[in-house]
This record gives sequence, structure tokens and C-alpha cells, in this order.
Amino acid sequence: MAQQESENTEQEVVQQASSAHDIHKAIFQEAETELDRPADSLFWSGLAAGLSMGFSMIGHGLLKTYLPKAEWSTLVASFGYSLGFVIVILGRQQLFTENTLTPILPLLERKNVRTFWRVMRLWGIVLLANLTGALLLAFVIAKTAVFSPSVLKSFEEIGYEVMEPDFSTTLLRGIFAGWLIALMVWILPNAHSARLWIIILITYIISVAHFSHVIAGSVETFTLAAMQKVAWGDVLGNFILPALIGNIIGGVILVAVINHAQVQGSK
Repeated sequence: MAQQESENTEQEVVQQASSAHDIHKAIFQEAETELDRPADSLFWSGLAAGLSMGFSMIGHGLLKTYLPKAEWSTLVASFGYSLGFVIVILGRQQLFTENTLTPILPLLERKNVRTFWRVMRLWGIVLLANLTGALLLAFVIAKTAVFSPSVLKSFEEIGYEVMEPDFSTTLLRGIFAGWLIALMVWILPNAHSARLWIIILITYIISVAHFSHVIAGSVETFTLAAMQKVAWGDVLGNFILPALIGNIIGGVILVAVINHAQVQGSK
């Protein structure tokens, strides 16, 4: 009897699991909707995401401040980094790094100029909106008394950690971050009730490994610049640019192109 119930459970799991083709189709359909979305709708959604991503730094910084100074504390404090991603993804806000996969699938399918410019339009609006939201929140954090000096000190330390690597290292770390975020987008349609845990696990690894996420990192580095601890040119040239390039490479080439190819190859 128990064996029969186990076999039935396994069959149900198999039936519920989506194939790579089904995942591709679900993301493709979502992409078509997003590519047709009005510019003002994309901007406001992207602005909301840029603001919400600030909670990754806030969550990380608060835990960092109040945990004891020990080697293991970093592993616990990094869970705070996931907060912004949970808000943005479950809240269906537009995050640039998610869009290194979603709208690329229609472009890989059609490969025409019209689709290319639709993707560039979406990318440009969402990236600008994300960075604007990150900048606004950074100034609020740096120029007001919302957070105590000890918490601000933690934000400063996080910003310095983000800025420490050179251009090439940030770019390479950005590839890994873009790779993981796009993989997360690919996995989520098949995650069902585990969606929250998938988001937390993947973004937690990004934090622990110090991978460079252009939007989460922009809040951290913009805050540092707004505190007048680093120059704005250094933030843009030594973090935003290499992280952006890396995220695009990781999401587009290592996830969108490869997973699209495997689906096309199975047709």
C-alpha cells in the first residue's frame, strides 16, 4: 500500500513538472506582453523596482549592524540581501537583470530589427528607471536621519566592499550574478510553492560570493557617493559599467541563448 502511494506521488510530480519547452513558452508569452507594454507603465514599474532593491542593502546592513562581530555573522547577514529581490520579483516589478532573459527569447526567435529595437526600448526604460529609483533612495538614506549612525556605518562598509574589486573582477562577478538571476527567472515558472525559497537561495549565494548585481550594487555605491566617500565617476566607471556588462553577458549568453538553443534543438 505504501509503495503504491509512493508510486502515485512520483507520477503526480512528473505530471506537474514542466518541460524546458513549456518553460520557454511561458517566458516567451510573458516577454511578448512586456515588449508591448506602454513606456510609462514600464518606467513606473522599473522605478518601483529600483526603490525596492534598496531593501537588499537595508536588510543586509541592519543584520550586519546588530549581529556580533564573528566570522559566521557574514553568512547570516547576507540573508538580508534577499529582501529586495523578494519584494521586486513577487511584486512583479520590472528589474533590469530579469530582462536579460525574458525579452531576449522573442529576439532569438525572430531575429529582426523591429524586435531588436523593442528589446532595446524595454532595456533602456527599465535600466534608467531602476537606476533612478536606486539614486533617489540612496540620497534619502545618506542625507536624512532615517537610520542610526551605526547602521549608516554598515551601509558604508557594504559600499566599500562593492567598490573594492577592479574593473575586470567586477565584470567577471557580474557575469555570475547575471547568470544566476536569469537562471532564477528560468526556474521560477516550474517552482510552484517553492518560488520564495528559490529567490532567497539564489540571491543569498550572490551576496555571499560578492557577485556584482548592477541594480542592488547601485544602491550600495550610490549611497557611498551620496555620503561623499567616493567620487560619482568612480561609481559609474568602476562599478556600474562593468557590472552592467557582466550581467548582460551572464543573462543573455549563458542562459537565454543556451536554453533557447536546447529548446530549438528538441523540436
